Amino acid sequence: MKILITGATGLVGTALVASLEPEHQLLIISRNPLLARQKLGLHHEYLPSLDGLQDLNGIDAVINLAGEPIVGKRWSELQKQRICRSRWDITSRLSSLIKASSQPPRCFISGSAIGYYGSQDDTLLDEDATPQEEFSHYICAEWERRALVAQSSATRVCIVRTGIVLAAKGGALAKMLPAFRVGLGGPIADGQQGMSWIHLVDLIELLLFLLNHPQTQGIYNATAPYPVSNAEFARALGRALQRPAVLPVPAFVLKLLFGEMAELLIKGQYVIPTKAMNEGFHFQFPKLEQALADLF
Repeated sequence: MKILITGATGLVGTALVASLEPEHQLLIISRNPLLARQKLGLHHEYLPSLDGLQDLNGIDAVINLAGEPIVGKRWSELQKQRICRSRWDITSRLSSLIKASSQPPRCFISGSAIGYYGSQDDTLLDEDATPQEEFSHYICAEWERRALVAQSSATRVCIVRTGIVLAAKGGALAKMLPAFRVGLGGPIADGQQGMSWIHLVDLIELLLFLLNHPQTQGIYNATAPYPVSNAEFARALGRALQRPAVLPVPAFVLKLLFGEMAELLIKGQYVIPTKAMNEGFHFQFPKLEQALADLF
């Protein structure tokens, strides 16, 4: 199978490429093909952009993981534009190329995030849940709309709303570990906000499940079946590291540091992967303690 991948050098993309090789032929889109080649290997095909392509004939599947990180920088108007354009533009271009193909890819898997649902209380949210209208929903709703343009009788589209990805190196844990390792970790604000997470291994397996099962299409929550509160997450991470995890981070400190973006940390949602489980996907790490024990 020949697979086109965007966002291949990120945490998820790197692990996905390793899982797909050597069985599949990969076309990797990267703004810096030289660095991508050094990171991912010399045996893949690389392009700096989609600009030279007129269609995607000859491509069997597309996996779209590209996007500016949403957490980490204050949401200035310029940063908001970067976050949106880095997702929307490449997704629109991929959908246009698929529609222009006489033999289009059979499968288009496109990223999204549980930010689609916006800030929610303690209600369990499946793929049919009603979202809250806020910036994170605005990003994801338009991102998904542009991907679904490619849906046809020839091409099935799978949208993956990903939660917090847990990995041994990189991702959310890399930002949390320094404080937790020295006993300075703890809950954020009141700690009651939902944290919907997924082990990197399960996320990669879910992407492969969608790729290899032709009956799958539509929206999928890429989260473990058992989301936890932020306070529960802090306690579990402290236990895994054998460190105390009782020092809270006040909400006002985060708001001073990050402005509007702090709402992603202070608020959350409890998201469950109803559709994936109903269609036969099984998680290796359904519970947080299992995931952290594997990672540490």
